[in-house]
Amino acid sequence: MFSSSQEEHCAPSKDPVKYGELVVLGYNGSLPNGDRGRRKSRFALFKRTKANGVKPSTVHILNTPQDRKAVNCKGQHSISYTLSRHQTVVVEYSHDKDTDMFQIGRSTENPIDFVVTDTVAGGQDGEETQITQSTISRFACRVVCERNPPYTARIYAAGFDSSKNIFLGEKAAKWKNPDGHMDGLTTNGVLVMHPKGGFMEESKPGVWREISVCGDVYSLRETRSAQTPGKLVENESNILQDGSLVDLCGATMLWRTAEGLFHTPTQKHLEALRQEINAARPQCPVGLNTLAFPSMQRSRAFSSLEDKQPWVYLACGHVHGYHNWGHRSEREPNTQRECPMCRVVGPYVPLWLGCEPAFYVDTGAPTHAFVPCGHVCSEKSVKYWAEIPLPHGTHAFHAACPFCATQLSSSQGWSKLIFQGPVD
Repeated sequence: MFSSSQEEHCAPSKDPVKYGELVVLGYNGSLPNGDRGRRKSRFALFKRTKANGVKPSTVHILNTPQDRKAVNCKGQHSISYTLSRHQTVVVEYSHDKDTDMFQIGRSTENPIDFVVTDTVAGGQDGEETQITQSTISRFACRVVCERNPPYTARIYAAGFDSSKNIFLGEKAAKWKNPDGHMDGLTTNGVLVMHPKGGFMEESKPGVWREISVCGDVYSLRETRSAQTPGKLVENESNILQDGSLVDLCGATMLWRTAEGLFHTPTQKHLEALRQEINAARPQCPVGLNTLAFPSMQRSRAFSSLEDKQPWVYLACGHVHGYHNWGHRSEREPNTQRECPMCRVVGPYVPLWLGCEPAFYVDTGAPTHAFVPCGHVCSEKSVKYWAEIPLPHGTHAFHAACPFCATQLSSSQGWSKLIFQGPVD
């Protein structure tokens, strides 16, 4: 019924080349208050009209402020490594006609192409929660894409600021490699995980690594901001592949290649699946009223609950309409509810469709829900994400719902939904 080559994906060849997309985990298709300019939940990387990539060229060892001033006046991109109060190594970067560079970070200054702020787990009630102290760097990372096939995309820690400079101060982790070139890490680091076997249900989580300013791969530091780097991992690279995850210490992004996106469901496909479920007229087995999933727009915005909204007992998967009985706890009424069908006790939550197509590993029907948030998507998708450990804070890892970033239950991160059809 639905093919992966729907009209949305069939673009004429004169369209600009798409390298891929970065999609921030924790958002169900858009930011709570809508996408605005460079601040949005997903960012498509297209081939630029004119190449803006840079590559290392001249190295300067500076011993006086005057030396630094002379180098800075050139107006070229550069990375400064402060070794001591009296010595700085500056690596100048020259134009690279074969690559396009895209920069990601918290800053809203012009050099940043994609503005990313801290993701708040479950924070999709229509209000964007203010973070008092962000752990995301203002100029967090850069993605460099080759302008010629196969359009390889590489990730590097740190981005160039408005002065075209990356500055690693005295306290930053930095070192000189055996071949003589300088390298370093940003304060909270840029972590990357490449799944084993691509972005599909059969894939297994890879190992989280840290990417250096020059794009080398290291094992994780003892703590997120430790000054001593991990060990160099020589047989791994900073090349992004379909399904690679990039963590900026406060937000995690999923990289989807143009080829990978070609096989994901489209918004039209997800809408058709929603209408298909609703057309089957699922009923509340107790109230016998017909249930219906809210529109994609309402699901994205986490709007107020509707009368026909499906609710689920997560411990067993029985889908009901909302009712106000079966409480086992007065203090938290919906955490301990007894299912009228099977008497199993557990959380009772509303169901919301997962509306971000990039998070689906297949085009299957929305038959399973994440526990405990109630976001619904395909069976293969819930099982995939339930196995992925995502960085949390500065030292923990846990699986989370990709649509709202809520930590999944450690016992069972998903539940199979049991709908009752119409009686007539």
